[in-house]
Amino acid sequence: MSAETARVTDAATSLSGSSRELARAVLIHGPIARSELGRRLGLSPASLTRLSKPFLDHGLFVEAAEDHDGTVGRPARPLDVRVDASRFIGVKLTGDDVFGVRTDLRANELAAAERPLAGHSLEEVVRQIAAVVRELEGPDGVSALGVCVGGSVAGARVVRRAPFLDWHDVDLAGALEAVLGVPVTIENDVVALTAAEQWFGAGRGAPNFAVLTIGVGVGYGLVVNDRVIVTPDSGLGLAGHIPLDANGPVCPEGHRGCSRAMLTSSSVCGQVGIALGREIDYPEVLRLAAAGNPAAASVVLATGRALGRMIAVIANIAMLDTIVLAGEGIGLWPLVAGEATAAANRDRDRDAAPLRIIVDDAGVSSWARGAAAVAIQASLDRLALPQ
Repeated sequence: MSAETARVTDAATSLSGSSRELARAVLIHGPIARSELGRRLGLSPASLTRLSKPFLDHGLFVEAAEDHDGTVGRPARPLDVRVDASRFIGVKLTGDDVFGVRTDLRANELAAAERPLAGHSLEEVVRQIAAVVRELEGPDGVSALGVCVGGSVAGARVVRRAPFLDWHDVDLAGALEAVLGVPVTIENDVVALTAAEQWFGAGRGAPNFAVLTIGVGVGYGLVVNDRVIVTPDSGLGLAGHIPLDANGPVCPEGHRGCSRAMLTSSSVCGQVGIALGREIDYPEVLRLAAAGNPAAASVVLATGRALGRMIAVIANIAMLDTIVLAGEGIGLWPLVAGEATAAANRDRDRDAAPLRIIVDDAGVSSWARGAAAVAIQASLDRLALPQ
């Protein structure tokens, strides 16, 4: 092995430090000027040149078009990733189906596929995920698979608890790797979505923001200082029982007016169904509310006020001003935007920064791309190794 090869290999296998931070910053923020990279990472120009060289030599980084920033001297050449260097698949797993996307190195969607679940056994879930992967991988294959699931995940491999699948301590990564032969990363779906919003969504470029999802459940993700916050309790649904309305309905655990009782689609449908004397689904609730049906409109507006209070709680406690709203229940936003915004502002200090509320209505694609983004970051060491 030559001295130059040894240096490249050593740098590529030491991504736990500055090299990993460099790769991550270029992935998320590229194309990015070297001066901005140095500022973000606290690196001198010489250190930045030394650390970036192995990535450039290996073809993981490329130099973008020259940036004429008006300063004297040679124009800067921003760094970017070579987006076609690898392909990945991200999967959003629900209790009903498997939705997958194939992406490039920046988690841009290249193709999508979906399969229904006939049951919740590990064998059935693995079978349908494998079918989606084989449909999407193409002749060149993929570098890794990321799967996001509504529940708690341990070690990026084991689903500790997934209520919608009735799973406890299931080694989903191991089961998939045995069938597919590619590295697999498992993550909580809201954590994955938060990564998606940071990489290419509404939060791109913002160092601090929160993601609030409503629908089947209530989810909450947080980015602080450009980092997605992940703890052992991520995915346990801890945002589901925050009190929002003392006069609201009761959740299954007996909490009156909590976020689960006020914001989930099942609770909204249940309240309207009781008033109408029949079962009703969420799209019909929204249609009736938009048409002025008194029962549906009353419930939807109460949900909007509770959503506004939830936004304020998150913004106040986390001390941030940007909230991204997402999830399958966010279709009510056009009906409640005014009510929710007013409720959020009522619970804010008058001297606090104005709230910035952004709605991501891209649907399930954002969740699956987030799963791919998680897999990409987990693959940095392997991608940097010379082949």
